Amino acid sequence: MVLFSRAFIRKRVIALATTASVAATAFALAQDPMRAYHVRGAMPIQHVADRPDYSSEQPFLSENDAAMNKMMADMTIKPTGDVDRDFVAMMVPHHQGAIDMAKAELKYGHNEQLRRLAQEIVVTQQQEITVMQDAVSEPKSSAAQSPEQPRAVVPQSGPVDGSVAHGGMKMLQ
Repeated sequence: MVLFSRAFIRKRVIALATTASVAATAFALAQDPMRAYHVRGAMPIQHVADRPDYSSEQPFLSENDAAMNKMMADMTIKPTGDVDRDFVAMMVPHHQGAIDMAKAELKYGHNEQLRRLAQEIVVTQQQEITVMQDAVSEPKSSAAQSPEQPRAVVPQSGPVDGSVAHGGMKMLQ
């Protein structure tokens, strides 16, 4: 007399193996959560900053890491139900993070081309923060304007093919 069929036992063994595998992975990540960030040998910036052969770069790496951590924390928002306000609430810390990282480059960097780029990043990101904050502080959004109301026209000097250059990247509209 056969108590359990082969198919029944096979399914239970597979389920048990899957459960054990998931539990082992969860346990391993609980022991070393930074392991989840390792991609093809890339090391999180905290670990690179601790290496003795990068000690001269330590102040830059520390400031950059602090800027990244603050940016990521500040970008985590509770949705308000207003897409535009939520967008600005997430993008302002993103832009501020870029400003903080660019300032670290200006403070510690030596490459003049990168220092000029960092200075441009500081200026343009600050301008974009102001534009975003002004856009959500206006009583009526531009999408809700009546057709009779004139819209502000932003002069664009760029390609006529409908693409927009932003941050060195070309994006189609």
